[in-house]
Amino acid sequence: MLKEKRKTYHHGDLKPALIAAGLRLLEDRGLEALSLRAIAAEVGVSHTAPKNHFDGLKGLLTAIATEGFRRHAAEMRRGAEAEPPGKARLQAACDGYLRFALAHPELFRLMFSRTLCNHDDPELRRASRASYEVLRGIAHGLDWDKAGAPGAPWRTEWMLWSLVHGYAMLLIEGQIARAPDGGAPFPASGLMPDFGYLAGVDLSAPPAMADPVSDSAARSRGR
Repeated sequence: MLKEKRKTYHHGDLKPALIAAGLRLLEDRGLEALSLRAIAAEVGVSHTAPKNHFDGLKGLLTAIATEGFRRHAAEMRRGAEAEPPGKARLQAACDGYLRFALAHPELFRLMFSRTLCNHDDPELRRASRASYEVLRGIAHGLDWDKAGAPGAPWRTEWMLWSLVHGYAMLLIEGQIARAPDGGAPFPASGLMPDFGYLAGVDLSAPPAMADPVSDSAARSRGR
């Protein structure tokens, strides 16, 4: 019976099929249900087949998290790119960040887990950076009381990130009760101060910076 259930994949097709199956299991049954055997069974292949494409379970989870970051970035951009640079784009991007987190809480947890994922993986680094670049874009030129402080760009990015990510995690973990429809009681933009933007700053062109996700310790000197 088992042999009848197995499917044949071309070598290039199995890897995305395993990632897609992992995403489905994650949404349906949670992180605890993910194993190489369970994901292989979902696809209908031998439990040894994933080892031809991934370095164990952590390698497959890393690939799933990578796809999560791609979707996360797309959700932030979805509303933000329709808005001009400034407050409206900031609000739309932060609301997209929160919307994704609440719609995919298990995936969101996985994406930020350094225990379950290899955050030195080049593909994951690229995908997480693309997600962070959306946040960088809305932080550029923000006018607040630390705008002139040493390390102001990092302070501004991390302040916004801490606000929206912290709110998302508090909702996911049940520390803040969700609205009756399962969403947030307030949008992310509804918790933010009424930020403005500095005059004379080209908001459409944030300056190039080093990777803000992987080198935080070196960049946080001089508080």
